[in-house]
Amino acid sequence: MRNSTKYIYAALLLLTFSACKKFLTVLPVDQVSDKVTIVDATSAETAVRGVYRALAGGATAVAGSATGTGTYYGGGFETFGYLPGDNIVWTGSQAVIQQFISHTITSDNGNLETVWTGIYATINGANQVIANVPLVKDASLTQAAQNQLTGEGYFIRALSYFDLARTWGGVPIVLTPTLTATDKNGVTRSTLAQTYAQVLSDLNAADSLMSLPATQNPVRANKETAWALKARYYLYQKDWANAEIYASKVIADSINYQLLQPYGAFFQPASAIATKESVFELSYNALYPNGSRSDWQPPANGGTRQWAPNDSLVSLLNNPLIGGNRNVLIAQTSTGLWYGNLDYRSPATDPSYIIRIAEVYLIRAEARAEQSELPGALSDLNAIRSRAGLAASSAVAQPDILLAIENENRIEFALEPHRWFDLVRTGRAQAVLGITDPNQLVFPLPLQEVNLSNGNLPQNPGY
Repeated sequence: MRNSTKYIYAALLLLTFSACKKFLTVLPVDQVSDKVTIVDATSAETAVRGVYRALAGGATAVAGSATGTGTYYGGGFETFGYLPGDNIVWTGSQAVIQQFISHTITSDNGNLETVWTGIYATINGANQVIANVPLVKDASLTQAAQNQLTGEGYFIRALSYFDLARTWGGVPIVLTPTLTATDKNGVTRSTLAQTYAQVLSDLNAADSLMSLPATQNPVRANKETAWALKARYYLYQKDWANAEIYASKVIADSINYQLLQPYGAFFQPASAIATKESVFELSYNALYPNGSRSDWQPPANGGTRQWAPNDSLVSLLNNPLIGGNRNVLIAQTSTGLWYGNLDYRSPATDPSYIIRIAEVYLIRAEARAEQSELPGALSDLNAIRSRAGLAASSAVAQPDILLAIENENRIEFALEPHRWFDLVRTGRAQAVLGITDPNQLVFPLPLQEVNLSNGNLPQNPGY
């Protein structure tokens, strides 16, 4: 794909152009080529939809079936959140997957390159929106609508850099569109602090530009979506007060966001799309399916079951005092094989759940516990437990409450990309997972990117 001796951004440009050709075959058209100027309300809206399409990162569809794993959400990146944790066992034939589960990832692992490139392609699309939508002069595009579209670009860019930071540490920060194969040559790697500072800057911009939701629509970002990601951001920064503040702002909107009863209501039945459980989710369709389904479902259901819930998770979910009604996350074949059943629809139109209101409750619970607001922490924790059909937590002391929240997160998001990142951010990964080398708490940078960077992208220690 690359014949340049330079950096990622040449590949990024090629990926964007080739992706546009694919999008042009899908109706409705959801992305415009970088060669096409954003000139009016229609092209501005189409460009923003294209950035969501890149963020969704689903598979492509051939003859009605999904082919290839998606590059961002809807595939590759999500595996980074659950494979290295303690819920999943590898059952397939791809040795590169076992590297994530056994924490022996090598820099030439092709999944690293795929996800890295997919995230930067998403950033490039967001940069196009941020740079060009504010310049549009179209009487049919109100200032409020223009601000909203631009704010969505900032939000998606914030999420993209957040995901890069928690996976790899500091990364190159690119804030303008990539228009040629060489216009980003020489961009150097930023520190982790600088990368997270960019996340907050973009979230503040998104917050200031986007509107409160007039109606519930979790497939598009709004001001409250930015608040939810801010709550998660501040939790990672251990800024407990702000994590609580922003989580509370989202929870306060009980009209649009609710813990649905019972647990499975947000993904069962197959018609459950954009429910009030979701603060932000990504949608898919038969022509652009979610690439995750095949890896979870067994051959009997048309999947490959590349990975599955391990014995420990099966035991926890099936324990009525721990899993409660969350045992609907797993199912068993007639031959006794357990498999994950969050992604199960055929065709694979299962949403990717980026932020659920359950996470926001548990963010506030943890933030409150860290501030010794123990009754409030237990109230939020027990809201999650009650929805799962469980009795109130018996934890009393602060350390016990924090451990109870950690355990609840493990079960609540058992098949979503949380567990690994939660254990790393709380400093618990080494103890829980038996990791002896702290360098393994971040992934190696893709070897190809390091080799092409002319020294601008130094590899992470230990790799």
